Amino acid sequence: MTEQMRVAPEVKAVPDTVTAAFEDFMEAFEAFKDVNDKRLGEIEEKLSADVVTRDKMDRINRAVDDNKKSLDQLLLKKARPALGSGRDVGPEAAEHKAAFDAYIRRGDEQGLRELEAKAFSGSAGADGGYLVPPETDNEIGRRVSVVSPMRALSTVRMVSGAVLKKPFAAAGLATGWVSETAARPQTDTPQLSELTFPTMELYAMPAATQALLDDAAVDIEAWIAGEVDVVFAEQEGDAFVRGDGVNKPKGFLSYPTIAEEDWAWGSLGHVATGVAGAFKAANPSDTLVDVIYALKAKHRQNATFMMNRRTQAEVRKFKDADGNYLWRPPASAGQAASLIGFPVAEAEEMPDIAANATAIAFGDFRSGYLVVDRAGVRILRDPYSAKPYVLFYTTKRVGGGVQNFEAIKVVKFSAN
Repeated sequence: MTEQMRVAPEVKAVPDTVTAAFEDFMEAFEAFKDVNDKRLGEIEEKLSADVVTRDKMDRINRAVDDNKKSLDQLLLKKARPALGSGRDVGPEAAEHKAAFDAYIRRGDEQGLRELEAKAFSGSAGADGGYLVPPETDNEIGRRVSVVSPMRALSTVRMVSGAVLKKPFAAAGLATGWVSETAARPQTDTPQLSELTFPTMELYAMPAATQALLDDAAVDIEAWIAGEVDVVFAEQEGDAFVRGDGVNKPKGFLSYPTIAEEDWAWGSLGHVATGVAGAFKAANPSDTLVDVIYALKAKHRQNATFMMNRRTQAEVRKFKDADGNYLWRPPASAGQAASLIGFPVAEAEEMPDIAANATAIAFGDFRSGYLVVDRAGVRILRDPYSAKPYVLFYTTKRVGGGVQNFEAIKVVKFSAN
């Protein structure tokens, strides 16, 4: 095989199909492995890699990332079926859908007001607005989960109030073994604490022309869902990872971290790489193995690595003692890549590798992180503020935070 055939440094045009995108991604990864093997051979022979090889390595690494990004975008589009296309709905749902359509297209509130009065509902908030039909609400939530890895991996609870309060016993429940007829000794009184997860308001304001709204062929519900899903997902994803808890959910990286050997409830345990801002030169993958086994077995079996694309490009170069790559591409389109046998979730909100950065997380996020959704997405129609456009002030309330501090560990790029 010639060098020209083995290496495809240029990123191809975005493919038209998921299959073609996946094939391009796998081709780029094979080229990456060839050039990385050559780079490692040069380091072993001359103690440093050739500049041309390093440049080619970086170029192909970027090509792998770009092809994966193209594949992800195609999968996202594929996950967006049209709403309301030929599906049977009950009479109440059909009535709500028709009333909502009249409100969005013409600003006619009468139908929605009558439905609220009939249901004794307080759907209109202090600022006005109405809840979208449940079908649209569910579709927005489903699409957001496709885009946001944290929402997809975490536990999601639906609440009707503004705050979810969750009691817990940090020391666990008192238990013991007894015989069938023996007295049951009284256990110690559990020391309960409380975690609170307030919901915060997230908004988007898509705009439409009146001509678009007047066009009967346009599926208004699908248009609204398509306009807000990505922006909601981007805002949520950022907050779930690094939000400070002020008017937004508290991200898991905003909690204090402590060296794993000194870990205590209320903080996340970290495993240091031993070098500030980098992996150690010899056996860099040892740090990844250490963070895997810092997690208890009950959480480890459901654990996932989380990092951004740039960090993933770095760990993609690691090999085991037998020369096998530790990072493996997905087996098929739509599946996750794996690292040392565990799935990898790409979250661009994760920090880059830098001194003291916690650029890699590993954990059972379903046990460790809780997303709290307040039921309902509300829309307020505004035809006045940006004439001739009609604005749709779309809001939802969402909160989040760590619910189990032993279920998530992080890699800290520091000396200790």
